[in-house]
Amino acid sequence: MKNILNLIFGLSLSTFTFGQDLHFAQSNQTPMFINPGAVGVYDGWERVIINHRNQWLGAGTQFMTTAIGADINLGKSRFNDKAHLGLGILFFNDVGGDSKFGNQAGSLTLSGILPMGRSGHVLSIGIQGGVGQRKATLTNVSFMSQWDGERFNPLLSGESNPLVSFNYFDASAGVYYVFNGGQNSFQGNSDFKLKIGVSGFHLNQPKLKYAGGEAEPLYRKYVGHIGIVKEFSGSPFAIDVNGVQFIQSGHNETLLGAMLRYRFENGTKITGHTQKAFFGIGTYYRYKDAIIPSIMIDWRGFQFGISYDVTISELRKAYGGGSLEFSLSFRNLDHSIFKTRKRRF
Repeated sequence: MKNILNLIFGLSLSTFTFGQDLHFAQSNQTPMFINPGAVGVYDGWERVIINHRNQWLGAGTQFMTTAIGADINLGKSRFNDKAHLGLGILFFNDVGGDSKFGNQAGSLTLSGILPMGRSGHVLSIGIQGGVGQRKATLTNVSFMSQWDGERFNPLLSGESNPLVSFNYFDASAGVYYVFNGGQNSFQGNSDFKLKIGVSGFHLNQPKLKYAGGEAEPLYRKYVGHIGIVKEFSGSPFAIDVNGVQFIQSGHNETLLGAMLRYRFENGTKITGHTQKAFFGIGTYYRYKDAIIPSIMIDWRGFQFGISYDVTISELRKAYGGGSLEFSLSFRNLDHSIFKTRKRRF
């Protein structure tokens, strides 16, 4: 009976999360999940990001999502003032419940990046294509047909496995704009950065066919996002605020966040030999679902984040825990490993 309830709970939760896709709370650490146009648009030359989320702690079964992505710049100039390309690759594994219902996918992203001289304005357009797989097994799931009238009998035949494995092709695209107001300023520690974009995922609406019936489409998902980072002149503090809106087949998810950052190591703006280092603490808010306290450390190209979803919706009646999430990324800020050594812009 417990396994039956776990299966029902796991499948029903997808309705309450306001969408068909997996999600992470730390939106700043998931650029390729937010916008293909963000590939290659960052300070530095190469980037690697690892994300892991343990969803619904205390639910009696495990729901895990792990992703690893990497992107590089191709043809980027020392001062980032010429058009170039971004190339990214992403893999993720999303699995949960006693049925091990899983979604595995890999994708390749290509972006065209156009800096507008040395003004600090950058526009990027990205396209993403990948292959996904859905699968599950009912081996560890119990059914009412295994109740013999007096007790549960695992020797009795359960249900056949209708959750057949299948593959699908997926296509996405996005437009991304960044303004770095401190790029051309010689005044240290007074930067202003604006990031804004729109994107569409599952644009080809791939067909999902779990059983012998008709295939159902994976509906298109549209994403709008904005982020602002403002350093306070003469102070070691900065504010980092962002918002993301997901829309998928009538379902909506709104994620808002604000983080106060404390700079404990200054950077050299001209030579770039020393990079700024930050410690941040703040909160994300998933509308009508969760409050998400978060901390972040940014040191010499490494970023480590940890957050915990405190559920405030009706789901808290179904389980006693929240969701724990980690992220770790590294940006090569010094020089490209694919070219001769050069200074960071």
